[in-house]
Amino acid sequence: MKLSKSFFFTLREDAKDEESTSGNLLVRSGMIKKIGAGIYMFLPMGLRVLDKIGNIVKEEINNTGAQELLMPSLIPSEYYEKCGRITAFGDDMFSLKDRYNKNHVLGPTHEELFTIAAKSMVKSYKDLPFTLYQQADKFRDEPRPRYGLIRVREFIMKDAYSFDRDEEGLNESYNIMKTAYNNIYKRLGINYKIVKADCGTMGGTLSEEYQAITDIGEDILVLCDKCDYASNIEVSECISNHKDLEKEKTLTKVETSHQETIEDVCKFLNLDLKKSIKALLMNINNELVVFFIRGDRELNINKVSKLFNTKEINFANDDLISSSNAVPGYTGPIDLKAKIVIDREILQMKNFCCGANEEGYHYINANIKDFSYDLVADIVNVKEDDICPNCGGKIYFRKGIEVGNLFKLGTKYASQLGLTYLDENNQEHPVVMGCYGLGLGRVLASIVEQNNDENGLIFSANIAPYQVAIVQIDMKDEKQSEIANQLYENLKSKGFDVILDDREERPGVKFKDMDLIGIPFRITIGKKVNDDLVELKIRKTGVQEDVSVDSIEKKIIKLIEDDLK
Repeated sequence: MKLSKSFFFTLREDAKDEESTSGNLLVRSGMIKKIGAGIYMFLPMGLRVLDKIGNIVKEEINNTGAQELLMPSLIPSEYYEKCGRITAFGDDMFSLKDRYNKNHVLGPTHEELFTIAAKSMVKSYKDLPFTLYQQADKFRDEPRPRYGLIRVREFIMKDAYSFDRDEEGLNESYNIMKTAYNNIYKRLGINYKIVKADCGTMGGTLSEEYQAITDIGEDILVLCDKCDYASNIEVSECISNHKDLEKEKTLTKVETSHQETIEDVCKFLNLDLKKSIKALLMNINNELVVFFIRGDRELNINKVSKLFNTKEINFANDDLISSSNAVPGYTGPIDLKAKIVIDREILQMKNFCCGANEEGYHYINANIKDFSYDLVADIVNVKEDDICPNCGGKIYFRKGIEVGNLFKLGTKYASQLGLTYLDENNQEHPVVMGCYGLGLGRVLASIVEQNNDENGLIFSANIAPYQVAIVQIDMKDEKQSEIANQLYENLKSKGFDVILDDREERPGVKFKDMDLIGIPFRITIGKKVNDDLVELKIRKTGVQEDVSVDSIEKKIIKLIEDDLK
């Protein structure tokens, strides 16, 4: 591509409404443009990068034997109603009516449609196994779109679905796809972790996420300093590293007027925060449920949702609280007239501080024997330095961007939508399914988050919009033009992606632009051509060297081929 005749622009200043490094650099480099909250155009340069990522994904998924198809984005809502997912997605799903007043949605995910497609063929066990996939638009009405391409309302996803006769077959399909994902992220050069995750609205028995390690990731990854344990904080089991061995003391009520938080109370009483429990008064299915956790812990809403099999969890309002003797700010489990759930860590605690259900008072030296409770469960977030559930090592946190996920769906959708097969004995069984998703935009954002510097993007040769940039300094110099154009045509003819910056711009502008858009290799054609020399710069390392005109083509081809390995 010759820049003088192309749609190409860059921005010198940071984008004002982009909080992430990737969002800012992709906008500044003219690869994407925001047109609304969580809605972006992919401009020519950005689309080239996205297509190259998509091609790598396609190659690896095709290698598994999966077949590609394309599902519609506009879908009659009845398909999602059958599986209860209109309720599960709630306001996150875009809904609309057609001219006949029939309800439709913009597909947030396609499990139902893939299941229906499979029903067209599957009759016998002989029709299994197989895997189908697509790369298509998805729509989700995110309440808070942010971080550029990381949290958007329209995005391209590769989603694949495997169909097997039993769990053994699902396990094999799952592992095949997992290997393909490993190959994809290796080829893309992403630093990632595979973590155990929540199945969420997808359902099923197992979910694993591919998390790109970045400083701006929305997810908190729980890792171990001794073993390969990796989990999303939403599902990470909390193993307490604190156990009281002291003797139980006498329960005592103390005055704590004007102490508004458990932190204030412990400071006022000169107590360690770990020697206290705090109450969270919640509305669970219109019932007051009071959760008690250690004073320095946070309630894990995901664990609570699973415990009560509900998506909707809110803080209790005054009317609900008034149905009990709970006193906000001073609520404790002793003689509390409400449903009580305690975190299992409290079973190990002794002589702790808690509310007395009386304005301005708390108890000290409270113990488990002093009250009753309805449920005990792991309901808190893990903290750094907690104990690893696998090996007893220490937990630490990193942030991550979810760039892919694997689900063992089991028979959830097959059972609800009637996808069955007959076995060798003519017995009917539901088909066992797996689901495998990968967001192309998030992958691009993650690559940028992990590969950038003060000058802009740093791309490898396999996904860069162009592998080589030829920069001509003086557009009126005939010899420079001859060498630049000859090198440009030769590299193009050998199948390489080449950009020729033949704009009437200052050299500094050209250099900055090529660095900003992340071109791996830059060849500068300037005055040194009179000495049969050109300048070669490697974007990733910043190394620059003079190379003879006769050898530059062979050298650049070798560099690209080595980078593609």
